[in-house]
Amino acid sequence: MQNREKEDGYKGLLVTNAFLRTGKFVEHYEWLREAALQRGMTLDIIENAERLLMIEEEPAWLSEYDFVIYWDKDIPYGKCLSMFADRYQIPVLNSVESVGVCDDKCETYLRLAAWNAAHPKEKIRLLPTIPAPMTYANIGYTKTDFLDTVEERLGYPMIVKECFGSFGMQVYMAQDRKMLEQLTGKLGGKPFLYQKYHQYSSGRDVRLQVVGCEVVAAMERYSENGDFRANITNGGSMKPYTPSKEECSLAVLTAQVLGLDFCGVDLLFDEESGRADIVCEVNSNAHFKNIHTCTGVNVAEKIMEHILKLLEDRKQVPAGTVFP
Repeated sequence: MQNREKEDGYKGLLVTNAFLRTGKFVEHYEWLREAALQRGMTLDIIENAERLLMIEEEPAWLSEYDFVIYWDKDIPYGKCLSMFADRYQIPVLNSVESVGVCDDKCETYLRLAAWNAAHPKEKIRLLPTIPAPMTYANIGYTKTDFLDTVEERLGYPMIVKECFGSFGMQVYMAQDRKMLEQLTGKLGGKPFLYQKYHQYSSGRDVRLQVVGCEVVAAMERYSENGDFRANITNGGSMKPYTPSKEECSLAVLTAQVLGLDFCGVDLLFDEESGRADIVCEVNSNAHFKNIHTCTGVNVAEKIMEHILKLLEDRKQVPAGTVFP
């Protein structure tokens, strides 16, 4: 981005998916646009299939923007867009790399585990997890003796989780070896993982909404129908939650390790401490309607305030500076 005064405010681009056009998705896009307008910015909304990119042809239209909000999980498209945005010094939030890391639940844990290895005094607590060995969709698992180790290390019941999925819809529970083999066979050809079941926080977690370096909203999600998942989409309920200083620090650190400007961090409760201090999942493009209904906090406004501050800070940097 060029350091220049703008008479009509900053102009942003919100990139969305052309094939997610249901009401709850479109509503979030409009909330972001309205929050931008309230702060003197404009926000154009485009779909990934609307503005196709040629890998070796620079899109001149992109240069008119001061920032990009990447609200999609189309990683190849995002990488191509980011390549050109970097040339124009246009910030992309969240970075496409970070979106990709969060979209893959195994990669999320790998990044956090790498942090733990390098920072033993600031470890982020994780659930014991085993990535499933890869097989091919047309072959499946011709043998399942590796499950001996999985059940020995993780025990029953056990969580079986697809690496790519949202709203808790690709998360399953295996009560015994028979169910474990059935789920393993069903998922053969997809990336998935096995995870230790955390009984104490079953059907209960905390969603901390992080923007910049702070937690701007928090809610506790809980199931009243016996489901081990607390997701609202699966029938869970919600109530406002006041996070401790330690819980906020954990959520912010998790976001920073993953390179996120904004996200939802889902934490599980620990029996000994009583706090939510186990990272379960991280959502780079966390929907914020439910947390607004629950807490009254408009996360879209917080995101746009964060972006505006970032742009104003960049404007103070000497011309010619190359941003990381």
